[in-house]
Amino acid sequence: MPNLGGGAKCAACEKTAYHAEEVQCNGRSFHKTCFICMGCRKGLDSTTVAAHESEIYCKSCYGKKYGPKGYGYGQGAGALSSDPPRYAGLQPQESKPRPASSNSSENKSSQKFGCSDRCPRCSKAVYAAEKVMGAGKPWHKTCFRCALCAKSLDSTTVTDKEGELYCKVCYAKNFGPKGFGLGNAAMLY
Repeated sequence: MPNLGGGAKCAACEKTAYHAEEVQCNGRSFHKTCFICMGCRKGLDSTTVAAHESEIYCKSCYGKKYGPKGYGYGQGAGALSSDPPRYAGLQPQESKPRPASSNSSENKSSQKFGCSDRCPRCSKAVYAAEKVMGAGKPWHKTCFRCALCAKSLDSTTVTDKEGELYCKVCYAKNFGPKGFGLGNAAMLY
């Protein structure tokens, strides 16, 4: 079917993107208003976009999702890895059953805006705009705190052990090496 004066289809909303409102990325067309990060929903431009296959992100969200991981990179102790995170979800014993909603439009909007993820700290839905990844799980920014001292964490200060988040100081005190010369008052005679 011929394209009579119209533009290409927007890769995000699948409506016609006319030339005056079109932005192109990786050979695909977008409306200027649809050219937003899939992680934080911020507007993008040619200097801030980072594409991965059919997904577009701001450079910050792209780095969090596909960048290096390991100790010092906000994902806790372990070997450095550039593998994308695995979103297998919470373990069945950790997740709470969700009541079935009779409102189908509520289910559609919650799927559309990505609230199927649950925060391990408060068990509430985590939306993309407030999501922080740590220990392979989604957290609210306000719940992304040390389990012991409740200090607010970020990618440079977080470490994890067995799915729980700790600041570097509490992690070192509780799980680091112990003995003479390592900050403990233990005396060896």
